Amino acid sequence: MSRISRGKSGGITRRGFLIAMTSVGMSFGFPRHLLAAMNPASPDGKVLPSEGDVYEPSLWYSIDTAGKIKVNIIRSEMGQHVGTAIARILADELEAPWDDIEIIHVDSDPRWGFMATGGSWSVSQSWPVYRKAGAAGRIALIESAAKKWGIPAAQCKAIDGKIVSNKGEISYGKLVELGLTRQFTEDELKTLPLKPNQDLKLVGKQVTSLDIANKTNGKSIYGIDAKVEGMVYANPILPPTRYGSKVVNVDDTDAQQVKGYQKTITLDDPSDSVTGWLMVIASSFVAAQKASKLVKVTWDAGASTKVSEADIINHGKALIEDQSKGSILDTGNVDTDSAFANASSDISEEYITDTVLHAQMEPLNALVFKNPDGIWEVHSGCQWQSLTLPVLAKALAEDEANIVLRSYMLGGGFGRRLNGDYTVPAALASKAMGGAPVKMVLTRAQDTQFDSARSASVQQLKMAFDDSKSVIGMEHHAAAGWPTQALAPGFMPKGVNDEPYDPFSIAGADHWYKVGAQKVRAISNDLAMSTFRPGWLRSVGPGWTGWAVESFMDEAAHHAGRDPLQFRLDMLIAEGRNAGSTPVAEGGAARQAAVLKKAGEMIGWGTKQPENSGLGIASTFGQERDMPTWVACGVQVKVDKTNGLVDVQKLVIAIDAGIIVDPNGAEAQCQGAALWGLSMALYEGTELLNGQYKDANFDTYTPLRLAQAPEVKIEFIVNQYPPSGLGEPAVTPVAPAIANAIYNAVGVRLRKLPMKPKDLRTALTQA
Repeated sequence: MSRISRGKSGGITRRGFLIAMTSVGMSFGFPRHLLAAMNPASPDGKVLPSEGDVYEPSLWYSIDTAGKIKVNIIRSEMGQHVGTAIARILADELEAPWDDIEIIHVDSDPRWGFMATGGSWSVSQSWPVYRKAGAAGRIALIESAAKKWGIPAAQCKAIDGKIVSNKGEISYGKLVELGLTRQFTEDELKTLPLKPNQDLKLVGKQVTSLDIANKTNGKSIYGIDAKVEGMVYANPILPPTRYGSKVVNVDDTDAQQVKGYQKTITLDDPSDSVTGWLMVIASSFVAAQKASKLVKVTWDAGASTKVSEADIINHGKALIEDQSKGSILDTGNVDTDSAFANASSDISEEYITDTVLHAQMEPLNALVFKNPDGIWEVHSGCQWQSLTLPVLAKALAEDEANIVLRSYMLGGGFGRRLNGDYTVPAALASKAMGGAPVKMVLTRAQDTQFDSARSASVQQLKMAFDDSKSVIGMEHHAAAGWPTQALAPGFMPKGVNDEPYDPFSIAGADHWYKVGAQKVRAISNDLAMSTFRPGWLRSVGPGWTGWAVESFMDEAAHHAGRDPLQFRLDMLIAEGRNAGSTPVAEGGAARQAAVLKKAGEMIGWGTKQPENSGLGIASTFGQERDMPTWVACGVQVKVDKTNGLVDVQKLVIAIDAGIIVDPNGAEAQCQGAALWGLSMALYEGTELLNGQYKDANFDTYTPLRLAQAPEVKIEFIVNQYPPSGLGEPAVTPVAPAIANAIYNAVGVRLRKLPMKPKDLRTALTQA
């Protein structure tokens, strides 16, 4: 095992780049076959070394004497080709040939700063960083060539991995071989001349994804593939409740008859991630699985064994009724009392969503050991290294500097691996065994039971109208379990009443429609919080607020006697707070209006539909108001009244995410997101039953199947705004669009997700 480098990176800061020449490549300090996991294009599990000296124009990449460029990626790869997207930003600004680019998914060294992959932040937040990094290298290379030729730098130009002038040309690799030294201050970095967007050659164009070959030929290395010599396998025995269960007695007599069984460890977890857990240790995965079924455990179970889904929902309703509960967001004018007091009419409706599982294809796993240098190595796929490290440090009673997370590809994340709790039991088991390598792999049922599910939610919306049926006030009250409160409370801002709120449990309710006075109240469901650990799930924001807002907007349009599309457009006015206050949000409500119009055109809004068929439309804006992705969805559905089945025949998405960096990846992401939204709208959901999720596997938990997928069409609005997030936003408008289409098809309104056939049949009989 080679030595790990944990020191700070020679003066490099998160906002600054150090231009300097080094004589060695970056050291990650573990065996080469494991290092290959960090390079998704490594052939046959081997990592190709750099040739000769290496020039690191910035923290984010290096250039060797062959002109090969290794781009350091702090974002996790889970099928979205994030490395390809980010690397092309840098390569374009650097004027580097795409064939010379290689990507490295780095470890959790503090030099990388904040490491998280979620919220559809990756490309948007990387755009300015990697462009400046590329520009720094390009300028340094130009200056070096100009000095060699004895001419002004203005007479040199970077083209396709070379510096050219009337003196000739010289490659990047040759310049590295000759030696380079250049530093930029942070003030200089802020004013680096970037290429005009229209001159970008790789951004927005088709290129070969750097990781696609190994994903298709089976050479990609995922967390579940991690191995080291001498490791043992661990399978957990999970308690009957997520919180509060205590182990009273353990009898492993029968397990001792299993060949390969070693011991059963009762975990003592200072981080409270896995209270009441036991780990069965064996020499093989099969032996650990078999033995774990034979260990007899008695628990003192927690109170949540009596809590079920209806309890969570009913408690949420009670919390909403108590006006003293919750945080009120700053929407400009939160005084809605006078608007409703003076209203000529008003409407109010309630919307509910069931618990939703992540159900990612690769079950949770982690390999942990203490290496000879005293460093705890954690090998696993992880979406949020910066959140997981402090939890591991608390669990192990270690300094964070003595723990490193090794990056592997994720066989599905969808937000589950933002919460790195699954690394804790493997780490504690390894500690109990003196730092020996322990590999934990959960079965599907265990993964499901341990899931940080999307909480069930209840929302109540109200709208006030004047005598001309114009909107003069709106209220939105939402209660659910809050993942940010459970996992990262430091990320919770405060509302106007000085109460903290989880932005990922209310984003979207602070919409861009002009509705007069607007009150948005977010309430943490304390019963949910004490029963399970709520988690973030792919949708940007909570995934339920867009469902309520856009279903309610449709209901409001019908109350006002207006066309639902035109009703929305009339309220999307880019003025005041709805004009957009950041470069990414510039244009504000006008951009949401544009995607709505486009989606209407794509779906054929206003055209006559066959009997029991209908069109529906909805629009959301992604997530934060300062980083919105404007999305509109149109659907065509056919309803079978006899059995309540809804056939989504066509689904279209219009999206404005600014500059589209990776067209193929963007379209694939939006297709997947839209189908995920469809899955949660009609098929996907579970419920709590006596403190546990009712469904354990895909025999009863039934996401969208291939045969149920409709025709999907994606169109992007072309503009030159900076990129915003793209991986998740298309999830959010699909469910309300379907609900609105069902109403237009058969005249009944469904207000609970998923929209099940039995609920539709009941609504039809009551209509």
